[in-house]
Amino acid sequence: MARKSQGENWTTEDALLCIEGWAREGLSDKQIAKDKIGICENTFIAWKKNYPAIDEALKKGKAPVDFKVENQALKSALGYFVTVKKPIKVKTKKQLKDKGTIEEEHIEYVDEQIYIPPVPALIIYWLKNRKPGTWSDKPVVPTKLDTNDDGFLKAIEGKAMEVWNDEVLDDESE
Repeated sequence: MARKSQGENWTTEDALLCIEGWAREGLSDKQIAKDKIGICENTFIAWKKNYPAIDEALKKGKAPVDFKVENQALKSALGYFVTVKKPIKVKTKKQLKDKGTIEEEHIEYVDEQIYIPPVPALIIYWLKNRKPGTWSDKPVVPTKLDTNDDGFLKAIEGKAMEVWNDEVLDDESE
């Protein structure tokens, strides 16, 4: 009878659920391998290749957290309002029989809307990644014509060179 490898032991339903949960908690693959399973990262990488269920559990666990982070990044890039409880000190005066007045203090909480302004670094990051042609620090300049060109661009280029050469020659003859 063939002996089960240690990686195969981590393909049971319960083990895969643990891996998925650790990924959802935000642990890296290295942390899961070393701290939770007790193996080196390279072994864990090999397990992900040899046991697709482990790789799928990791992806499934990371997806919700990735979406939450993406949504928060977008929210932070655009700015947003948040409601906070603000403590305020309230003083009250009570009239005492035959002894004058007494002043009491207590804390009450009121809701306050606070605007969290956009984070410029996130805006820049978003634009550079989503619209690199417009927002890149280093604009992409085409170095040669598209290989699918049907000759039209080359014809225009050649015609432009002829016109330019004719103008230069006309200027020199004057």
